Amino acid sequence: MDTALSTALVLLATAVAVVVVCRRFNLPALVGYLLVGIGIGPHALGWLADHESTRHLAEFGVVFLMFSIGLEFSLPKLMTMRALVFGLGGAQAILTLGAVLAVTVLTGGGWQVGVALGGAIAMSSTAILGKMLADRLELGSVHGRQIMGALLFQDLAVVPLLILLPTLAAPAANLWVDLGLAAVKVVAALALLLGLGQRIVRPWFTLVAGSKSSELFVLNVLLFTLLLAWLTDKAGLSLALGAFVAGMLISETEYRIQVEEDIKPFRDILLGLFFVTVGAMLDLEVVWDHLFVVVGLVAAFLVVKAAIAAGVSRAFGAGTGTAIRVGLALAGAGEFGFVLLSRAGELSVVPAGWLQTVLAALLLSMLISPFVVQYSDRLVQRWVRSEWMQRAMALHEIAVRSMGVQGHVIICGYGRTGQNLARVLEQEARQFIALDLDPQRIREAAIAGESVVFGDAGRKEVLMAAGLMRAAAVVITYADTPSALRILVHVREARPDLPVVVRTVDDTDIEKLQAAGAAEVVAEVMEGSLMLASHALMLLGTPLHRVLKRIRLTREQRYSLFRGFFRGVSDEGEDDTEPLRLHSVLLPSGAAAIGKSLGDLRLESARVEVTAIRRRNIRSLDPTSDTVMSEGDVVVLRGRESDLAVAEMLLLQG
Repeated sequence: MDTALSTALVLLATAVAVVVVCRRFNLPALVGYLLVGIGIGPHALGWLADHESTRHLAEFGVVFLMFSIGLEFSLPKLMTMRALVFGLGGAQAILTLGAVLAVTVLTGGGWQVGVALGGAIAMSSTAILGKMLADRLELGSVHGRQIMGALLFQDLAVVPLLILLPTLAAPAANLWVDLGLAAVKVVAALALLLGLGQRIVRPWFTLVAGSKSSELFVLNVLLFTLLLAWLTDKAGLSLALGAFVAGMLISETEYRIQVEEDIKPFRDILLGLFFVTVGAMLDLEVVWDHLFVVVGLVAAFLVVKAAIAAGVSRAFGAGTGTAIRVGLALAGAGEFGFVLLSRAGELSVVPAGWLQTVLAALLLSMLISPFVVQYSDRLVQRWVRSEWMQRAMALHEIAVRSMGVQGHVIICGYGRTGQNLARVLEQEARQFIALDLDPQRIREAAIAGESVVFGDAGRKEVLMAAGLMRAAAVVITYADTPSALRILVHVREARPDLPVVVRTVDDTDIEKLQAAGAAEVVAEVMEGSLMLASHALMLLGTPLHRVLKRIRLTREQRYSLFRGFFRGVSDEGEDDTEPLRLHSVLLPSGAAAIGKSLGDLRLESARVEVTAIRRRNIRSLDPTSDTVMSEGDVVVLRGRESDLAVAEMLLLQG
């Protein structure tokens, strides 16, 4: 008991410390778990003994990982992406496996070893690449869709490979008999489980969900997953197959999303433990003795995998630049590679000496992979001259669409929020240019006559081509703080006076975005709460005018652009034929307002109000009459167009 408790404490303490460091350097947690295993394993510090019970517990991490893949398994999705998944993805995996198999046989290893190593090396990291593509807003790009297609095939290929490994460990005389028997078992198990499961799963989960007990629902998910895994294991197949089938069955029900959220904590914790045990397999002494071999293998993995993936991408019609991006992304190792390699080591399919060197090479290639993807654009531009021409043509298209447009709004992102904003602007006869990275959405919107073009708003040259120097405002319609910060930096460099409105989910990043120069940050949670409150008050019998007043006061407290810092023009009794608008004034060197306080400027005489002042890209929310103007300040004014012109003259000329 004491040994088990001390082992658990060591695992938890080291994992927390190392994962925190990895997060600090923007590395995936998976890498942290592997490093923990290497450090505390029996071949290093020896804090984690090679217990059979620990390995069995870690296997459940793989079980729940395969269950999660099953949840994502969707036949309609596969059919829409079948060319990329089974064509591109299948070709990449098979060719990589074939290349490794050929090298293994030529160097004296058996073909069984080659298949096991080829399957492990062919895998790339879905976790790393998926997150990086999402952060870079490249999921909808050509190379993004090809990468995700290849990763989806790899996820599916893990199941037959895990089933195949035990047969590869069988004596050569019985190998083909075992392979045939395994194939029959797989077909029979899938037919039985899928046939009966589809009739049982939905009614059973509906019955459990009807109890309205979250604990019972989670217990039921665990029972169902482990039961199917146990059944396939007893049938002589793998635990992973049963878990995968369980996920597939639940994915066809309305409970998929809830199940995915419930199972995530178990999956992440147990999967972390699994990768700790994988790291513990690595003998650093063996790696040091064969250091040049390991480094050579890393280089070979990266080059060969990149070349194969790029060649396949090119064969499927991608341009040279896109093909190189696909190759660089898929060059690194993946989490399933460690799963397959660990299983191959347990079954003694791969010799211990080979296992150590390949494991070390896979680990190093995974560490290198995020940096390769991060700098892939620079590498492509350096290697492919036509990339500059293609980018110039794209910028030319954007510039042509924006030519002649003045005082327009640049909409970054043309999803649902961006489209709703565009409709409002059209109703108010305001021009706009929308930038998006989804080719299908752009094509359909362009056919409908919408002013939307393909372009990454996070690039300065794209913003300039969209008429940034002539625009009246920029609106970032997607809730992605890193991308919004990149856009704000570019806008502040080119147009420090230009107001930028940013969408976010909640109040977490509001201060960070405002410090970067956002004129306003709209939080979805805040607006949703206001709408809920207004409807609730009206249903409770509160008069409409009181509800509207309460909502207005709340917004004034939350959003600075609704505040009046000086005596301004009341909305009551005013002529509304000329609408109120916002206007930003940059105070250059020699402006009359420099060195004067807001009270001295008497802007209220021009019938405008000061809503904000931005100084050195840091926005002051509460300017007072004592606030002294400085060179480079941006004063945000609110009023009617004619009054704003007068106020601007007061600020600049006195």
